[in-house]
Amino acid sequence: MKYIAPSFYKDFHCIADRCQHTCCAGWEIDIDSETLAVYQDVTGAFGKRLSDAVAVSKDSAFFRLDAQERCPFLNQNKLCDIILTLGESALCQICRDHPRFRNFFSDRIEIGLGLCCEAVGALLLKQTEKLRFIQVNDTKGEPNTEPAEEERDFFTFRDKLFRILQNRQLSIEERIKTVPFFCGTALPDKTPAQWAEIFLRLERLDDTWTQTLCALQNAPQEITAIHLPAKTDVLFEQLAVYFVYRHLAGALEDGQLSARVAFSVRSVQIIRLLCKLYFSEHGDLPITAVAEFARLYSSEIEYSQENMDALLDLP
Repeated sequence: MKYIAPSFYKDFHCIADRCQHTCCAGWEIDIDSETLAVYQDVTGAFGKRLSDAVAVSKDSAFFRLDAQERCPFLNQNKLCDIILTLGESALCQICRDHPRFRNFFSDRIEIGLGLCCEAVGALLLKQTEKLRFIQVNDTKGEPNTEPAEEERDFFTFRDKLFRILQNRQLSIEERIKTVPFFCGTALPDKTPAQWAEIFLRLERLDDTWTQTLCALQNAPQEITAIHLPAKTDVLFEQLAVYFVYRHLAGALEDGQLSARVAFSVRSVQIIRLLCKLYFSEHGDLPITAVAEFARLYSSEIEYSQENMDALLDLP
């Protein structure tokens, strides 16, 4: 089986205590059965600490978060005491994997890095070349598996979308408008306030996201006409390719190809709308601001199945 990933995949590493938005807080952290068995074998004071911090039921196990919804092993230096005491191999599966995601096909596994991680956003948006997807493992000596016919059609379709989104002869706005037309669909024309209202009806985790949406709700309609600097086009190109790569694969299971294309394009449009509001207030748009809007959006939307379902069902 071959593994495919973005060309910058191997450059990613956790920035640990330098992270401003730790992934060790605000999430329910499930513990897989193999790791639970490892924890239950740990003795001494740390074994007692593990026992006290892990909640076990018939069907699941998870860490008991503290009053600030932080993992009990996230120390005051924003480092993991499990890694410091037992080594990285003692992490549960979800902690080893995060922020990676995987899409499975008959001939490959496609790996990616989620934008909820600030290090991923910074890495993705630093890419100035067209994003490529490359094989990251050595399958020498293994038999080649052919993709199913449905998957071949899917890859052909997705490659056409990538070519549209990476056509730098056109502005990013023209490219984003071309994608729905190519797919025979259309996106709803809504005001900033209407988009904000839609997102405010969804589940929200971070007060910063609520404040961001409220600012959009109160923004003048005129912000939609703002032209961002041309140099920022590449940033939104990379975001668009990311969303298509991550989310279109699900259509092979749920059949919602048009809805997933619309979601991918709409995601970039919403992030651009927030960037336009920022630009109107600051007169500039640094990469860090784009990355932060993308991180917020990803954390609130991509990691909530309820929110994803609601947005995929939008007319």
